[in-house]
Amino acid sequence: MKNFTLLGGLSPAQFLRDYWHKKPLLIRQALPGFRPLLSPDALFEMAARDDVESRLITHFKQEWKVENGPVTSVPDTAKKDWTLLVQGVNLHDDAIDALLRQFRFIPDTRLDDLMISYATDTGGVGPHYDSYDVFLLQAHGKRQWKIGAGQDLTLVQGSALKILKNFAPDQEFILEPGDMLYLPPQYAHEGTAIGECMTYSIGFRAPVYQELGEAFLQFMADSIDLPGRYADADLVPTRHPAEISKNMLSNISDALNKVRFTEDDIAIFVGEHLSDPKANVFFESPARPLTLPRFTASIAKRGVSLSRKTQMLYRGKHVFINGESFAAGREDKISLCALADQRKLDGAAASAVSADVLEALYTWYEDGWINLG
Repeated sequence: MKNFTLLGGLSPAQFLRDYWHKKPLLIRQALPGFRPLLSPDALFEMAARDDVESRLITHFKQEWKVENGPVTSVPDTAKKDWTLLVQGVNLHDDAIDALLRQFRFIPDTRLDDLMISYATDTGGVGPHYDSYDVFLLQAHGKRQWKIGAGQDLTLVQGSALKILKNFAPDQEFILEPGDMLYLPPQYAHEGTAIGECMTYSIGFRAPVYQELGEAFLQFMADSIDLPGRYADADLVPTRHPAEISKNMLSNISDALNKVRFTEDDIAIFVGEHLSDPKANVFFESPARPLTLPRFTASIAKRGVSLSRKTQMLYRGKHVFINGESFAAGREDKISLCALADQRKLDGAAASAVSADVLEALYTWYEDGWINLG
């Protein structure tokens, strides 16, 4: 893959080899001439919605306060020291979604969302670190970034935010529109607005293994098959009736050790888990859905595309979409994997799918998971 501006002339392979998870990268004019894709007023309106995750952070009179959304009103934009954070903006705007998709050299299983931070002069969220990789794209105005390697990650006690107590930066940058800073996980940083500014944060998923383990056990509960019932035909009288016997523990242990899971079980769990929409994601069905014959004719002309909110993955014979999974035959898998990778099928490809895939596409269309064209 040839070099491109987004990574400062580096190819994705070079970036992943030399920087990903390893060290920061400052990219001047990653997107030359970039202009914000949403106005502040449009962002404020979005933050007031029930289906959008947002937070208002203020640092008035040296006191941090956090208001969780919906944020129905914001302070005067002429007032310093406040920040509005709006998560998952890509779920609600085509242009923002298209920007996020420029980072698909990272797998969809890791690419999370695009957050917009609006801040007035001197606004920020204090020195902190993230547990995941992040690209910080300056969209409007200027922001000063201070970063530091090998920091003490002790947090200030009693603060409304997770603020580093002993932050000691060793580098400092001022980013202007189109500039971008990449930071690996747990790399301490602090961003401060210079005048009014907007920063776009492209964040990545880094699931906690404990949470994955708990979710996997719940997933496996539906497929465990342990026939039989506990029995103790060789039971003898006891002098300690309240004691759990060694034989009982041994018998139950032997039974539980028969629980097995395969690589296929893990693949299905991971696919369903990572494609499952977040709690605040809702799909809208078409107000007047086409009949199946009209839908078939329409996709032959216009093709289909995944909704901004749809996550579609695959592994082996398994295809996953929005938390659901099914096994696909070899021919069907070709068209379904193309849809997942490209997030669309043109008219020729859509008209060539099998009857089973067509039926699935129509169901997804009725559910609002895919769009015409």
